[in-house]
Amino acid sequence: MKSSAYLDALIKKISKLPGIGPKSASRIAFHILGMHRDDVEGLARAMIELKRNTYTCSVCGGISDGGTCSICQDASRDRGLICVVEDAKDVLTIEGTGEFHGLFHVINGLISPLDGIGPDELNIGTLVAKCGQGSVREVILALNPSVEGDATSLYIARLIGSSGVTVTRIAHGLPVGADLEFADTATIIKSLEGRVKI
Repeated sequence: MKSSAYLDALIKKISKLPGIGPKSASRIAFHILGMHRDDVEGLARAMIELKRNTYTCSVCGGISDGGTCSICQDASRDRGLICVVEDAKDVLTIEGTGEFHGLFHVINGLISPLDGIGPDELNIGTLVAKCGQGSVREVILALNPSVEGDATSLYIARLIGSSGVTVTRIAHGLPVGADLEFADTATIIKSLEGRVKI
């Protein structure tokens, strides 16, 4: 049985989203097909409004509804503490913990010569400028523990290390509740390197 051209078109669109293959896209499309019309229209409106009314924060490079995001506008945040992340979704992840009360800086990628991404393509210059103003005491590098993440972290640390700002990096290693026997070698090495005194 041949499916609807409209359904096929939706499946193709959904499968272009990251992490969604053809089978998942098909399940999502059929779920949407079974939804109430008002809910589908609401979903479509929400996506259009997101695209139409979301901007890049002029201060941190994160997501904003206007010129400056709510985090950068919040006077209660610790302005001497900046957490550097790869992209805006990482801000949401860290904010979701409720434990970080400083500011963020989104660099929008990682240094990756093989992909043609050098330091000039990233939002690093404005971070260096912030650190040179004298109000920043610590920069926390919260970049992914990959070859590109490590290279980017080292590059940033070298750039701002001479400004008197303390540069730290989030610990990497075993997740809470994990069994040591199932961890890969690289994770165990990172865990040993990131050990702390108790």
